[in-house]
Amino acid sequence: MTIDRLTKAAGNGSITRRSFMAHALAAGLTVTTATTLWTKSAKAAPQSGGTFRIGQHDGNATDGYDPAQYVSFGDIALAHTYRAYLTMIMPDQSLGGDVATEWSATPDAMEWRFVLNDKATFHSGKKVTATDVIASINYHRGDDNPSAAASLVSGIVEIVDNGDNSITVKLDSPNADLPWIMPDYHLPILPAKADGSIDWESGDGCGPYVLKSFEPGIGAYLERHEGWHGEGGYFDAVEFKIINDPNARQTALITGDVDAVSLLENKTMSLLSRNADIIVDNVPSASCITLPMHCNKAPFDNNDVRMALKLAMNRQDIVEKIAFGAATVGNDFHHNAAMPYFPNDIPQREYDPDQAASLWKKAGMEGQTLEISSADSITTGAIDMLVLYAEHAKAAGINIKPIREPNDGYWSEVWLTKPWMMSNWGARPTPDVMYTLTYKAGAAWNETYWDNARFNDLLLMGKGELDDTKRAGIYREMGMILRDDGGALIPYFPNYVTGRRKTVQNIGSVAASWAMDSFRAGSRWWFEG
Repeated sequence: MTIDRLTKAAGNGSITRRSFMAHALAAGLTVTTATTLWTKSAKAAPQSGGTFRIGQHDGNATDGYDPAQYVSFGDIALAHTYRAYLTMIMPDQSLGGDVATEWSATPDAMEWRFVLNDKATFHSGKKVTATDVIASINYHRGDDNPSAAASLVSGIVEIVDNGDNSITVKLDSPNADLPWIMPDYHLPILPAKADGSIDWESGDGCGPYVLKSFEPGIGAYLERHEGWHGEGGYFDAVEFKIINDPNARQTALITGDVDAVSLLENKTMSLLSRNADIIVDNVPSASCITLPMHCNKAPFDNNDVRMALKLAMNRQDIVEKIAFGAATVGNDFHHNAAMPYFPNDIPQREYDPDQAASLWKKAGMEGQTLEISSADSITTGAIDMLVLYAEHAKAAGINIKPIREPNDGYWSEVWLTKPWMMSNWGARPTPDVMYTLTYKAGAAWNETYWDNARFNDLLLMGKGELDDTKRAGIYREMGMILRDDGGALIPYFPNYVTGRRKTVQNIGSVAASWAMDSFRAGSRWWFEG
């Protein structure tokens, strides 16, 4: 590691003093010089104390304790604060341990062994055991399991307690990505009951904070778990305040009623950046805005209709006017450069109202109006985006009517229910995880109800292919199929634009799988001063 990289790492807090000294000495510095350089460069150590107040968007009265039913951003943020997972996404986007400290696979990736952290305890005081881990994963398995994570764990044949504080997961086919599946927010490790089920009802967990109170759609209050097995957990307490209105959320940050907010409006990003008391984090990610069409219902069962609607959107115009540049243009397949195996040679879909008009006429859709639903809490500028899209579509003779839905209950009453609406997906670490969860035939969260035999075959091939070049080719073909046949119109991949008071600090980099450091701000951040 070069001296410049060392000082940068010390400055953002991503390297310990011991590692810094080892690298510095290896680079030829004396102990005295290395110590002086560390003193000048090192970021102040995290400080403990205080109550961290978060202004959280997308909290609903339907939020709850059952991990199989997590769906809102409010659910996800809270889950990552009081529950823990086998593995986690780190601030540098690598995979790190949580309840598992290490993992390894057989050469054919048919079996994976996870070694468990012997310091992990539940908030109730019970030690986390292999029995708890097995029950937690099994909760999402089985035929006709209603869990949204059922498709992710469907390839598991058996989970074995090895008797040495480790488990072995046996699969029906190779899966090179299994450890990357385990941070999925539906898969927290919870206490096992005597009958092999899990206790999710009590709100127990083994995460960094203990849930003390929870009012769905209102907020939650948590206190530090003194038995937390991981690093962090610097705050004495964390308080979530559900603030779905973007203006109210921003005002709360400016006035200091909260210490951080989970979503800022992009149009005010520049203004807030000039406020000396506020830090705006603008983080590119693989989070994705989709406009899913139900391919099992007319008129969306006709690919000419789907393609016409895709061609009728000017994506660049939307990125500039709605996202204010804080986004990456979409291409109608759910995979971007923040994920491995990204096929950057797939041609970008361009705005083509003439071709859209031709397909619309071919499908016999002239004169018809289609409704599309969204809510303000889905993403910043959600309704404005649909209004702008409707203007684009007029040039193709396509009539689109945006419908503003209530924020509360959107995920239970609109998503997966209405045939055309807006959705917002958090980033997943690999294309296999994303495609398995969202586009695999029969998946609980297949929001387009799309079923393409070739795509499904390739999905299985990709899981078991250990050659990176061949695997990249598989995901390229899947991207092309989804782009040209799928029911997902993808306008853009938004950056995570969040805000915090200047007193709130972190190591200088944040994970991009979810907003606010993969929703682990409560355990990774701290107050300075």
